[in-house]
Amino acid sequence: MLPESVLKYQHEIWQAIGETFVMVGISIAAAVLIGLPLGTLLYLCRRGQRYQNQVLTVVLGSLVNIIRSFPFLLLVVFLIPFTRMIVGTSIGTLASTVPLSVIAVAYYARLVEQALLDVPKGVVEAASSMGASTVQLVVKFLYVEARSGLVLGLTTATISFISYSTVMGIVGGGGVGDFAIRYGYQRFETEIMIFTIIIMIILVQMIQLTGSGLSRWLDRRS
Repeated sequence: MLPESVLKYQHEIWQAIGETFVMVGISIAAAVLIGLPLGTLLYLCRRGQRYQNQVLTVVLGSLVNIIRSFPFLLLVVFLIPFTRMIVGTSIGTLASTVPLSVIAVAYYARLVEQALLDVPKGVVEAASSMGASTVQLVVKFLYVEARSGLVLGLTTATISFISYSTVMGIVGGGGVGDFAIRYGYQRFETEIMIFTIIIMIILVQMIQLTGSGLSRWLDRRS
């Protein structure tokens, strides 16, 4: 039986969960659609790879490192003008997805690069000896060999995105973390705090178990 204080705010709780899913879902999409190609490009431009380009490697790598080095709260504030330019406002759940997506792209790009670096060199050499184009090399060889690591990386990144989303109340982004602060901490309702923490733990555990299970399944198919 849920405590009366939790039942009192059940509408707000569901709304907060929905806001968290929106923020994390859009950041995951950005990570896959932009971070995956960016991480692949970082790999291909490294020394000894097909498109070896030291200048591009340094520029892209430095940009990724700078974004990842920013304390996330400061990054949110720093990107307010950019957020306003992209979505027309700097407040709300949609606005929150902009800084989340920026950090998601940089974060996952590095994980993708690392996963591709773990692919045995023999696989790349075999693909080149068969005359594989760059697209074929990436899609049919690198991604296939690295798929388990790519899934694990996305799982780790997703959990980090959930953690980042908890501070989006600073721009009115809402979400479970913002709900816990406003209704639990500021109103001294400990039961609300505990309940929202339990929700976050369950959500993270579900994502981790799903990601780990999928990664193991893909690894066995290699």
